[in-house]
Amino acid sequence: MKLVTAIIKPFKLDEVRESLSEVGVAGATVTEVKGFGRQKGHTELYRGAEYVVDFLPKVKVEIALPDEMVDSAVEAVLGAAKTGKIGDGKVFVTPIEDVTRIRTGESGVEAL
Repeated sequence: MKLVTAIIKPFKLDEVRESLSEVGVAGATVTEVKGFGRQKGHTELYRGAEYVVDFLPKVKVEIALPDEMVDSAVEAVLGAAKTGKIGDGKVFVTPIEDVTRIRTGESGVEAL
């Protein structure tokens, strides 16, 4: 089992969700986050005053998957989230040691 974590631009969320559904992903956890990377933030003008936005809004999508679905899910995210511009985000794949469904007590791949 693996945890696929994608940090993407907020306006790409619907496209990513649709793309994941097409490859058979049944669920995901989505969190609004802020961060910075090579994009380094930007300057904005508000009521005549200039201020620096150091942390840019992003969306974190987390998907727990059996090993055989990881490659297709990563490809789906990459295809849907890419704009070709700086700040498109990243995809991380990390191993999951175990998972247990609280309602039924099922564990392992059955709990996904």
